[in-house]
Amino acid sequence: MKVLVVGSGGREHALCWAIANSPLLTKLWCAPGNPGIATTAECVAIDPLDIASLVAFAQDTAIDLVVPGPEAPLVAGITDAMEAAGIACCGPTKAAAQLEGSKTFTKELADAASIPTALWERFDDPDAARAFIRKRGVPIVIKADGLAAGKGVTVATTEDEAEAAITAIMDQKTFGNPAIIVEECLQGEEISLFALCDGQTALLLGSAQDHKRVGDGDTGPNTGGMGAYSPVPSFPPRLEEACLEAIIRPALHEMARRGTPFRGILFAGLMLTEDGAKLIEFNVRFGDPECQVLLARLQSDLLPALQAACDGELGDFDLRWTNQAAVAVVMAARGYPDAPEKGSIIKGLTEAAAVQGVTVFHAGTQAGPEGTIQAAGGRVLTICATAADVSRARTKAYTAVDALDWPEGFCRRDIAARAAE
Repeated sequence: MKVLVVGSGGREHALCWAIANSPLLTKLWCAPGNPGIATTAECVAIDPLDIASLVAFAQDTAIDLVVPGPEAPLVAGITDAMEAAGIACCGPTKAAAQLEGSKTFTKELADAASIPTALWERFDDPDAARAFIRKRGVPIVIKADGLAAGKGVTVATTEDEAEAAITAIMDQKTFGNPAIIVEECLQGEEISLFALCDGQTALLLGSAQDHKRVGDGDTGPNTGGMGAYSPVPSFPPRLEEACLEAIIRPALHEMARRGTPFRGILFAGLMLTEDGAKLIEFNVRFGDPECQVLLARLQSDLLPALQAACDGELGDFDLRWTNQAAVAVVMAARGYPDAPEKGSIIKGLTEAAAVQGVTVFHAGTQAGPEGTIQAAGGRVLTICATAADVSRARTKAYTAVDALDWPEGFCRRDIAARAAE
């Protein structure tokens, strides 16, 4: 099979890494890719949102399967365009991708499908939103109603924080769409649950726990994710299955009932409350860095599973997972998430990758002069380690982090610390 992966982050590096091991693969491309991805795939300089060029490339090279990594091309309709050209694409259509593209769409679907979720209101008028929050009180959650790269959510513990979030989203239009969703603040432990879907069947891919805040102890602003681990001791397989039945399958059935069947990766962000698991949000692709820890534990061939999702043939499909734990630590450029510094040279990559059980996934990197690797984004590397348990995987990951020579980079030092205890 000839495969094209779309994207340039750590998630896409992990996808390429997993797909490259398939005996079914004959050729692998990634658009646009990064220097790490270039070790396993041929990188082509096409922007993920340049869908016309991606379709033309896929036609010219007789691609059999397209695997989009990030949400933006899915929301923009890459699957529709590829399928119109006769090319299989493992992702939802533009209509189905509204599960991530619109918070309102997801909340209305959850209500229609009786999926447990937080109480919510939508606002287009900032003054009305401010009045509601003054009446309702804090803590409260404010979400941009659209794509925000994981940064459009504020858990406001004071009215001043709520006011700042409304100003940024609605008045300054930081994320484009000025509408917001205001939700009750759910209390509990947050979990990421993943399933591969073919429109009718949901195949469980497992769960992970992400660390969203930039600083140790869950301090500072939200980010795209500073680390993750899997499996999650507080979320055993029986709870995974229960949430698959109560949250993911009802969403899949409701999408099919509406005539917009969902195919691809369905990612449910959950809060484990005293009243049971509740849906925080749906995403229509792998999380990053959750993708890295999940694929590090996958024993089966990923490629035929992705193809089966496109073909509607997951009913009799199964995947095997190792009992080992995986821990991923994100290395970010100084200044992230607000103003990451670019251009610094990263040394010690070979030494980090030499730690047993460690894989270094590239994200925001670029090739520099004389064979060097430079920082070119916010989240720059994901150091992923596997071991018999979370504690040992965590030790390996930080051993590899410490092997890097990159003074301009930083990471959280408490990834998976509670699970290790």
